[in-house]
Amino acid sequence: MSGIIKRGFMSGLALTWTLGKIIFPVTVIIMIISHTKLFPIIIDWISPFMKLLGLSGEAAVPLVMANFLNLYAGIGAILTFGFTVKEVFIMAIMMSFSHNLIIEGTLASKVGVNFWVITGVRVLLAVFSAILINVFWDGGAEMAQYGLIPAETAAPETWGAIIFTALKTATVGVFQLALIVIPLMIVMQWLRERNYFDFLSKKLEPFTKVLGVERNASMVLVFGLTIGLAYSAGLMIQSAKEDGVSKKDMYLVLIFLVSCHAVIEDTLVFAPLGIPLWPLLAIRLITALLLTALIGVIWNKVEVSKRKEPTNEHSYNSL
Repeated sequence: MSGIIKRGFMSGLALTWTLGKIIFPVTVIIMIISHTKLFPIIIDWISPFMKLLGLSGEAAVPLVMANFLNLYAGIGAILTFGFTVKEVFIMAIMMSFSHNLIIEGTLASKVGVNFWVITGVRVLLAVFSAILINVFWDGGAEMAQYGLIPAETAAPETWGAIIFTALKTATVGVFQLALIVIPLMIVMQWLRERNYFDFLSKKLEPFTKVLGVERNASMVLVFGLTIGLAYSAGLMIQSAKEDGVSKKDMYLVLIFLVSCHAVIEDTLVFAPLGIPLWPLLAIRLITALLLTALIGVIWNKVEVSKRKEPTNEHSYNSL
């Protein structure tokens, strides 16, 4: 057991280092840029679209960082601004559906799924969910409290104070990330070495029927649900080849996973932002289930109708 803990700890430490190299500089750079004269001009330009989503103009920064870099970069950018609970929850939903588009879209193309189809689905889910939450949720007007990061009392006035505040915020953000990632990787290491991934794969076989895919796609679901798309890319590609997953099943599985992947990790990383986590997880799961099942039903009906189409071939009896 001690060996598992050690290997999991080292994996978590390596992952924290990898992610921290993104979060730390992004947090520092964004905080410094936010105090320049250019930043208000950019915010004013995109504010009308942000209002449609129930967000202030500053929210564009975390969303852009999450979509073009990764989820952690987006979270690092959130830490540099003061948002309401509702705004943070909307951004969390949007970033859960749509983040790391370039890398994870490229992964989709590696297993035979069109890059633009998957990317388009993710962006549409993010925008649509934000509009719905903005329309139907009247609460969340209080300011969000970012875990160990204290609420900003006064804006720093000198460049020295700005840089110091940015460095402090970035350091605390990476520290909180380590508190989440390292225990998570220890648990993942334990599950992996005790062969619980195989057990989960068998348990998910009935679940694949709901999605309209074959049982041989269950391992791909396990990898995506537990580890995520970016981290499990090689495992997913190998499993898809070895298990003979069809193109239709891969499309359906990827549509489900881009809506809801790494459900433990991608939910817990939002814990320091002071938002309710269960609604975040429930929205992702329900959306992924309904969307994938709907597309699976439509796809199966199209295939059946194609098989029933009459042909122009005729047979003649010989005299």
